[in-house]
Amino acid sequence: MFPWGLSCLSVLGAAGTALLCAGLLLCVAQYLWTLRWKLSRDRTSALPLPKGSMGWPFFGETLHWLVQGSSFHSSRRERYGTVFKTHLLGRPVIRVSGAENVRTILLGEHRLVRSQWPKSAHILLGSHTLLSAVSEPHRRRRKVLARVFSRTALEHYVPRLQEALRREVRSWCSARGPVAVYQAAKALTFRLAARILLGLRLDEVRCAELARTFEQLVENLFSLPLDVPFSGLRKGIQARDQLHKFLEEAIAEKLHEDTEAEPRDALNLLIHSARELGHELSMQELKESVVELLFAAFFTTASASTSLVLLLLQNPAAIAKIQQELAVQGLERACSCTPGASGPGPDCGCEPDLSLAMLGRLRYVDCVVKEVLRLLPPVSGGYRTALRTFELDGYQIPKGWSVMYSIRDTHETAAVYRSPPEGFDPERFSAAREDAPGTSSRFHYIPFGGGARSCLGQELAQAVLQLLAVELVRTARWELATSAFPAMQTVPIVHPVDGLRLFFHPLAPPAPGNELHL
Repeated sequence: MFPWGLSCLSVLGAAGTALLCAGLLLCVAQYLWTLRWKLSRDRTSALPLPKGSMGWPFFGETLHWLVQGSSFHSSRRERYGTVFKTHLLGRPVIRVSGAENVRTILLGEHRLVRSQWPKSAHILLGSHTLLSAVSEPHRRRRKVLARVFSRTALEHYVPRLQEALRREVRSWCSARGPVAVYQAAKALTFRLAARILLGLRLDEVRCAELARTFEQLVENLFSLPLDVPFSGLRKGIQARDQLHKFLEEAIAEKLHEDTEAEPRDALNLLIHSARELGHELSMQELKESVVELLFAAFFTTASASTSLVLLLLQNPAAIAKIQQELAVQGLERACSCTPGASGPGPDCGCEPDLSLAMLGRLRYVDCVVKEVLRLLPPVSGGYRTALRTFELDGYQIPKGWSVMYSIRDTHETAAVYRSPPEGFDPERFSAAREDAPGTSSRFHYIPFGGGARSCLGQELAQAVLQLLAVELVRTARWELATSAFPAMQTVPIVHPVDGLRLFFHPLAPPAPGNELHL
């Protein structure tokens, strides 16, 4: 027994020594990790680094971020303020919120900061895109793309968008079971972007096939930059190559069309606008530009459309106000034809009744859309890289560090909104309200970013949401197919965790003499 006891004591002693050494090594590693980032401050600046924690050696706070989700940033904002440092995904990051701070970042493009995208995104989307361009190439490409979203172009898109959205809402009403709205919205926005925005000739089968391929590309856009078998990047490259093969054929058709004809879609506008500015786009430039346009219009519009449906369901008073506004404008009735092979539209004698000018007169609908985008912005923020050390809110932002500006946090903490920021209140955007955000406070409201890289398609996106709101409230009523409202996931884009399963029911047309009058 005695030798055995000594053996146990030896083992326990060795284990204790090993644990003590491991603990000491961990403490030393933590101290060196913290010291490293303290010493990384720019010594030419007297300003301190922002408050915050760089987490554990090598891992930083990435594990905390993955587990906590959106509460990670809000908890640290409460602890450290609107500018704080952290370490995520292998890089030091300065997290920024608040209108004045965000204004400095967004207006500092090409001067203080430059756009930052993962290497995988650059590989999959290509080098001939707006997101990859900087300085003069960025300004030139932005000038070309601006024509795609000009008012003239929007006036052409709106009637066709309304017809497609009317057909979609009626298909939801005729479904035999619940509709997963987020999934349906993704399929819908891809069709709108491919057929109406880009003018691609696609039947239903081909459109669905391309949508699946495109979704595979987007799902792997932020993967590790390792091009090895079965990796996310390899899957993304395969999807990209399939898309490019199809697009090359479609673009070749466009290039052979009558060059004197008036451009009627984004792809033609891209080709014509570049020529007018003295630049003939190569086939590779056109393919990458088309994929970028699809990417910009796909998930974000699907997310916002789903949020619109959800928030209207949760706020029936807003539905009633939209119906009243439509009645005042004489727009309370929608086409009552039953969808057929071609769906409602010119073939059934129901012409789209909304123009861009008419949408501009639907002030409350516009307020609803703005409030949806304020409360549930599809994208939580954007990343930049500091081009030089600069000051922000009394702290130094060192050259080379990542800067993440937060859209959601800025909306949630904006003092300009007198009604509770967490509540759904479209009236906060009414011109009659003293606290209505205006030009002086435009960085309190940034669902489309701002500055040199603000979203060029924001007016088109808002038009799609306004048209969807109109077609929904005058065509259908909807209710949850689940026992409770779903939780919202915010990474990588806002969406309900269950896809938002709803039952849609068609509204009976008002009997003669029973229309709503005000």
